[in-house]
Amino acid sequence: MIPVPSGFDLYHLRPIMPDFLSILRSRGLFHQCSDEAGLLRHAGAGQPVRRAYVGYDPTAPSLTVGNLVTIMMLRHWQEAGGAPVVLCGGGTGLIGDPSGKSAERELQSEQTVRDNVASQQRIFSSLLDFTAGAGERRATMLNNADWLAKLGFIEVLRDVGKHFSVNQMIARDAVKNRMENGISYTEFSYMLLQAFDFLHLHRTHGVTVQMGGSDQWGNIVSGIDLIRREAVAKAGGAGAEGVQVDAFAVTAPLVTKADGGKFGKSESGAIWLTADRTSPYAYYQFWLNAADADVGRFLRIYTTLPVAEIEAIEAKQAAEPHARHAQRALAREATALLHGPSERDNAEAAAAALFSGNLGGLSVALIEQVFAGLPASTHDKALLAGEGVLAVDLVAGTSLAKSKSEARQKLTEGAVSVAGRKLGPADRLTTADLLHGTYLPLRRGKRDWHLTRWA
Repeated sequence: MIPVPSGFDLYHLRPIMPDFLSILRSRGLFHQCSDEAGLLRHAGAGQPVRRAYVGYDPTAPSLTVGNLVTIMMLRHWQEAGGAPVVLCGGGTGLIGDPSGKSAERELQSEQTVRDNVASQQRIFSSLLDFTAGAGERRATMLNNADWLAKLGFIEVLRDVGKHFSVNQMIARDAVKNRMENGISYTEFSYMLLQAFDFLHLHRTHGVTVQMGGSDQWGNIVSGIDLIRREAVAKAGGAGAEGVQVDAFAVTAPLVTKADGGKFGKSESGAIWLTADRTSPYAYYQFWLNAADADVGRFLRIYTTLPVAEIEAIEAKQAAEPHARHAQRALAREATALLHGPSERDNAEAAAAALFSGNLGGLSVALIEQVFAGLPASTHDKALLAGEGVLAVDLVAGTSLAKSKSEARQKLTEGAVSVAGRKLGPADRLTTADLLHGTYLPLRRGKRDWHLTRWA
């Protein structure tokens, strides 16, 4: 885990820009703030470096593009002069956040949660600056298991639970939406732990801002309220109205598609932020396939291109919609941001090869990326020896034809090709046609592919 810098001085070094909220608004990343004027004073020009955090739930070994929204908020916070804090939910992940869920989560084992936390941590280093060169603005990564696991049940009830009204808790959307089908005391208590996280980070790390999706608003303001109540208690029990605390909430809207479809899904499933779950090529293709109605908004949210440059791309798109300038810019920038320029270039090269039909220049890894999720089959390499296998027999055994007669028809029409070469029904394929001695990709028309592997 990346260590927390020791002995940091909150009243030293660079101020955050006073227009952070304006930046969020201009990029479609702003939904709500608990106290806009107060936050602008607190984190404005001339103020010390401020710390803001977002918590991440370790329900899986990776995160999805839905989580990327709040990571981009942290990135903009850092670029504006603040210090981002990534909070891994090693403790809260053992409970489960009921927000956005229609049924009780299945509890994960402690080992699974630990493994997921460790696996997710690799994502943040490509998007935030954790290096010492960033000075006091450098990002920090923490795990709430480090303090939540040490809390006793009685301690939580006395020091945290007494500050929460059950009436207010059941009015929160995350709980209210679950009351009809039932919610366990375990998930009901989740907001207490998240509120305590904010209090703990406020006390020990000088964190004054919590950010998240709009569905987290209730949990975040509960943390602010807990911080305020502690300040009231320290002030001798004075009225809460007269006590001011530096604690703020900022949320982003939940991202949806213009056509009402679920965002962050492709035909092969969720779009993940690690290459082992969603390859750089698949990630590039996901953004390349963005609808015209969505692409401008996605450019603002999921890339760091200046808004003025995005507007210029949109104008170019309007003039030449067939060229898909905006989709190409989105795919290029989003892939480079997460996976790096080299993987972006590889994805572009693979897309170009797939369009031309000639895959000869692609590496084994890229071939596997390109055809992941597409129809494929494995065959005996001995069939390619000598004169090889008849094209009509091979095509008939793939997804490109339902029968031998259909295969013959497609081949006669010149609709099937290999390596850019059109095949006839009497043509034969041999080991000389294999890529890397293993692959023989068949193409029907412009869009339909079938990868044959030969072992």
